[in-house]
Amino acid sequence: MRAENTQPVDRTMDIETLMRALLRDVLGLSQDRVDAFDLDTPLFGALPELDSMAVAGLLTEMEDRFAILIEDDDIDGETFETFGTLLAFAEAKAGN
Repeated sequence: MRAENTQPVDRTMDIETLMRALLRDVLGLSQDRVDAFDLDTPLFGALPELDSMAVAGLLTEMEDRFAILIEDDDIDGETFETFGTLLAFAEAKAGN
């Protein structure tokens, strides 16, 4: 029997790629714009596209794309502060 590694080599990169696609799709941002995000890029309050309604849409899409369940008490003021805090939240919920 041949041993195969079916796990992605870098799961963090996969989540980061998915998060960039999610922000692009839900907020209507260009690929170039989301590709330029680094961990310190501010989100809520800095992106006009990211308002309270968009947050709800992002959370719903995160649940769908990452196959996770997000409870109301999982979210706090820091979750959408920067790209890095949002990515860390997604990684934690996805079990990384």
